[in-house]
Amino acid sequence: MAKPLTKSQIAVDLAEKTGISRKVSLQVLQVLAELAYKHAKNTFTLPGIGKLVLVNRKARVGRNPATGAEIKIPAKKVVKFRVAKACKDAVLGSKK
Repeated sequence: MAKPLTKSQIAVDLAEKTGISRKVSLQVLQVLAELAYKHAKNTFTLPGIGKLVLVNRKARVGRNPATGAEIKIPAKKVVKFRVAKACKDAVLGSKK
């Protein structure tokens, strides 16, 4: 299995394909990340890739795997990433 791309590798590829400098492409990635953090509460969408959504989890009862004792897991908010259909089709191939 291939290694995932690093931030620097993504910046270099972005710079080469768009004709901008590596420094500017790193700034673009940084601004995009900051924008995603700021707007994730209201859903942040990257067209063709997916979206960040805030999900409320209900309180539930869990078990300690070592002892089998029941524990209460409190309700909490979590950030999830939902992959867009276009991305799924491009990566996995369409179901035809």
